[in-house]
Amino acid sequence: MKCRYVIIGAGPTGLGAARRLSELGEKSFIVLEKNSWPGGLASSFKDKKGFTWDIGGHVLFSHYDYYDNLVEELLKGEYTEHLRESWVRVLNSWVPYPFQNNIRYLPNQEKWECVRGLLPGERSEETPGNFMEWIHSVFGKGIAKHFMEPYNYKVWATRPENMAFSWIGERVSVVDLRSVLKNILLEKDHLSWGPNNKFKFPLKGGTGTIFKKLAATVAEHIIYGTQVTGVDPENKSVTDAQGNTFEYEFLLSTAPIDILSSRWLASPAQKLVNAAAALKHNSVIVSGIGLSTPRPDSRCWMYFPENDSPFYRVTNFHNYSPNNTPSPGTGRALMCETSYSSDKVIDKQNIMQQVEDGLVNTTMLKDEERGEIISRWSINVDYGYPVPCLQRDEALKVLQPALESKGIFSRGRFGGWKYEVSNMDHSVMQGVEWAERMINGQPETTYRIS
Repeated sequence: MKCRYVIIGAGPTGLGAARRLSELGEKSFIVLEKNSWPGGLASSFKDKKGFTWDIGGHVLFSHYDYYDNLVEELLKGEYTEHLRESWVRVLNSWVPYPFQNNIRYLPNQEKWECVRGLLPGERSEETPGNFMEWIHSVFGKGIAKHFMEPYNYKVWATRPENMAFSWIGERVSVVDLRSVLKNILLEKDHLSWGPNNKFKFPLKGGTGTIFKKLAATVAEHIIYGTQVTGVDPENKSVTDAQGNTFEYEFLLSTAPIDILSSRWLASPAQKLVNAAAALKHNSVIVSGIGLSTPRPDSRCWMYFPENDSPFYRVTNFHNYSPNNTPSPGTGRALMCETSYSSDKVIDKQNIMQQVEDGLVNTTMLKDEERGEIISRWSINVDYGYPVPCLQRDEALKVLQPALESKGIFSRGRFGGWKYEVSNMDHSVMQGVEWAERMINGQPETTYRIS
């Protein structure tokens, strides 16, 4: 089979690209998807008991009119809307998120440690060389100790000193002493920070319903059950596990760029193999605990920096939509995320029991409520987060230009490997903007090679 454009992956980026190619009048393209369903990391699943689960805590918020209009078209108003309410579990108490803006909830000793770390002369004024140094220079030792260091290690499964900080942008709320003292003395909360303080969620089917509906608009171009095994840039062809060959003029890959560059490319240059090896990612196990009984709790999600639980985040998934439980509006769906890597090893065989124990330890679940658990669901996601490690930017400077010189474009959460532009809206728009570049020559703005 030969097409002008071949797209690897029917996740948000691949589907965004396919949709935009179609809108621009292009018909010669195919999408190769290894699974029998679309959505990638934004897929949703219904378990045997009727609970709906996402692959992690996705929410709908956007930086783009195109994406907003697309979601409106696909969902046709069938979504819920929420004001974010998230908390941090620390020192046997709950602190509103962002932690650094609400330390008045801490015990007095720890509250003082956090304030002291922000005093003049306490924070380094030297240019930080890594994420750990950035944390200390911005937040001081107290906030670093009680939240920023342990939480980021639990999320990334990577030590902060091995990470860069150029990715942060709007991802982390910075803090100043004046605001901290004002909030403490006036007993004032600071809750509305961040781009996702208001968000939407599909009424039925979880996040995955968006991408099922999007895939349906380009269904004739998608080939499911196609596991790519090789890319030959000289002959401009892709092969799959069944031995099928797909010829292209231009290739968009949304697969992990390290796999593309070091495993799939025919005879890859050693510099590409070396650059791919420098990239780091974590893995994530998403565990769903479904209960038959309700418990009033208005919170959206909670963060857990301490070691009394394996997970770094728990989402009250039943609050996102009443249809996420078997009987709409009843029961509870607690969605827990636990990361791991070679630097943060977990007992994967017993993770569900550890998650359950962690929910009890952190008061998310009472010990006597264990008997009300009617569903235990989990999924192991090998590629969870692209870690912005110290070597990332230099590796991408080698990989991306080399691939594009061969007519191969790598985009998406792991295709682009830039966490700072890998929300769902970013990911869809990476595909949209790539398509516009191919057809109209418009420059990409969301994903930049630099």
